[in-house]
Amino acid sequence: MTSAADRDTDSDRRNVSDAVGVVVLGACAAWPLISATGRDGRPEGVLLAVLAVAAGYAAGRMSGALLPVAAPCAGALAGLAFAVAMPRLAPGPPFGTPLGHAGAVAALLVLATGGACCAAWATPVPALRFGLRMLAAGIAVAGAAVGSATGCAVSAVVLLCSLAAGRTRRRGPAVAGLALTAALVTGTVWAVAADVLPAGLAAALEGPLTEHRVQLWRDAVRLAHRNTAVGVGPGRFGELSGTASEALRPDGRPHSAPLQLAAEQGLVGVLLLATAFCWILYALWRSARSTPVALTAGAALTALAVIAAVGNALSFTTVSAGAGLLAGLATARPWVAGVPGS
Repeated sequence: MTSAADRDTDSDRRNVSDAVGVVVLGACAAWPLISATGRDGRPEGVLLAVLAVAAGYAAGRMSGALLPVAAPCAGALAGLAFAVAMPRLAPGPPFGTPLGHAGAVAALLVLATGGACCAAWATPVPALRFGLRMLAAGIAVAGAAVGSATGCAVSAVVLLCSLAAGRTRRRGPAVAGLALTAALVTGTVWAVAADVLPAGLAAALEGPLTEHRVQLWRDAVRLAHRNTAVGVGPGRFGELSGTASEALRPDGRPHSAPLQLAAEQGLVGVLLLATAFCWILYALWRSARSTPVALTAGAALTALAVIAAVGNALSFTTVSAGAGLLAGLATARPWVAGVPGS
């Protein structure tokens, strides 16, 4: 049985994590307003994304405390429904451009898989656990059915990571590995955008990424160099990037979250994005939930970070809210015998 001292220690850790989260999200909301000052910037999109993450996180903490199995299962089904419906709701032909809604669909599938796997680890009933894992596998298959090869592949990786999490005794090294994975992918994206890779490696990477996407990234790097500290202003990439304005279906984004923040909000914006991701991993590390639940959510959110580094996923409110919801579910402390936080 957990002692009173252990409960107090866990409570202190969660209070520190929550306080850090409030500060980080507050800074993420304040900085776009500062960066937009005097630059005709449009910070509304960033503010909406921050609000969606905060609202999703709060909803996850509450629902995860009351319904530790049903809540993530419902979230997984909702994510799957949004992923299946999004290609039909998008204007024009489904995935008519490689930079369209494909990243958002893949992200929703990954978050749905993470939710199903978290629900599986949360239930003590073997038959229900097996059924929830079959749901996670079905979500990965659904990715192939809707034409999202990336969503199918990355969802399968999240499922495998979740199974491996059941054999992990210490979550600290695993969380550090997730952070390193996100850093390596982001660093590679930056290297491609800055054109500093060897010619052979650059050609191998630029092929799957497409020339148009790489040119958008390089425009973002050029804009970031123009004003390193605060950027050119939120929402201004589209009007200042020649590549974006020449696209057949321009959306005004470089299709990489860190590069977009570097161009529009400068170095401070990039550091805030990295800090927000590190805060989520810290909260999962300190979470009172079981290690498999925490690491499963961490794997799904790291996969989302990878998708966002090479795509436009975080520009969709459903994805931002889903990320916050999964993080909240994995850090919620379920009620035991009617006593909250016990």
